[in-house]
Amino acid sequence: MGWGDLGVFGQPSKETPNLDSMAAQGMLFPNFYTANPLCSPSRASLLTGRLPVRNGFYTTNAHARNAYTPQEIVGGISKDEILLPQVLKKKGYVSKIIGKWHLGHSAHHLPLEHGFDEWFGAPNCHFGPYNSSDRPNVPVYNNSQMVGRYTHTHPEGLDFIFHQNMAQRPFFLYWAADATHAPVYASKRFLGKSQRGRYGDAVMELDYSVGQMLAWLRALGIDKDTFVFFTSDNGAAVMSGPKQSGSNGPFLCGKETTFEGGMREPAIAWWPGHIPAGTVSQQLGTVMDLFSTSLSVAGLSVPDDRLIDGLDLSPVLHNNTLINRPIFYYRGNEMMAVRVGPYKAHYWTWSNSWEEFNQGINFCPGQEVAGVTTHTQQEHTMQPLIFHLGWDPGEKYPISVVTKEYQDALSRITAVVEKHKKGLVPGVPQLNMCDMAVMNWAPPGCEKLGKCLKAPKSQPWKCDWPH
Repeated sequence: MGWGDLGVFGQPSKETPNLDSMAAQGMLFPNFYTANPLCSPSRASLLTGRLPVRNGFYTTNAHARNAYTPQEIVGGISKDEILLPQVLKKKGYVSKIIGKWHLGHSAHHLPLEHGFDEWFGAPNCHFGPYNSSDRPNVPVYNNSQMVGRYTHTHPEGLDFIFHQNMAQRPFFLYWAADATHAPVYASKRFLGKSQRGRYGDAVMELDYSVGQMLAWLRALGIDKDTFVFFTSDNGAAVMSGPKQSGSNGPFLCGKETTFEGGMREPAIAWWPGHIPAGTVSQQLGTVMDLFSTSLSVAGLSVPDDRLIDGLDLSPVLHNNTLINRPIFYYRGNEMMAVRVGPYKAHYWTWSNSWEEFNQGINFCPGQEVAGVTTHTQQEHTMQPLIFHLGWDPGEKYPISVVTKEYQDALSRITAVVEKHKKGLVPGVPQLNMCDMAVMNWAPPGCEKLGKCLKAPKSQPWKCDWPH
């Protein structure tokens, strides 16, 4: 989902009344980022509070390549990582994930092995339907057992909140809808309702669902006891065509890139009685902050045996204070750019390859900026491209290197980068190896349903990540 998909950020058709209302009742973050321009690494970072290059959700098969967890991936979230629900357990929290997991689909990588108590959803994206003899359809799990393949909707979230409230148990619900992901899906009630095609229909359904959950918290009388945060895992995919693509507002490019459109996200915090209504915070935030902030809200400390990249945003939520911090934009194993204050420095630029571009795959349609949206990997480490995102959010006009402004910004950013690189110990890359034999052929529970499929012989290879 893109920054420009919300009415509160200026989307002209104003088709997100519930999210806009959530912002009016809470705090809006115009400067909020994901940890990666792609789905799986962002989710790994949200749940660990750590950059993908630290938690292992990256590849070293090629330089600066995005990688995720398709069905043929061998790896997944490492047992050495500590996930948010594992820490929340110390305070008796019951945790549930609804929707897309995307951190590995082998049995030992699934949510119930990593701190979640309940799960209703799928381990991968809902591509397909497939011919099951050469590629299985994605399974849907209820907890640790498969209950079918390839389905979409269920009122699980409201049920979970109701039951935990009745039992007087503190809860953590990770609601990971995949409806605005291609192939874009919307249920019958919302089909054809948007002015923005199928993608707009999906956004309207997502918005409706958020409204239902907030209304449910109010109806149960627990809205003042419940911290809610809405954001996305990466910017809108603008390469999907006019009716399948979202909007990244004034920002450059989209999903897969480390330009603003790929990593700046809509973000709203809601907690009546605790977060002042109608607040706009200029705090630079990231999905990794949700790890530290959630633990703080629950009265817990972050793990002290590892480097946590996320910040506790509690002072921002309660007092709208500003915490000075940088944003790092990684693509695979490479730090592509850094933001410090209003300035962003690109050390590498790349949208996607000429080969893909010439086949019609364009990550920046209608937004090509000469020398910026490059189709070869361009290194700028000796003289970074620097933009002032306040007056140039579209990253169209690099600041001239001969100006004092450039030199001042560069000296500030260089100090941040040197400190970051000095303390960086990359994790073991989890997204290097693929194998058709590890796909969802026979998930736990398939026997009872008669939906087990025969896996091919194991023939591992190094995954190819084109961009």
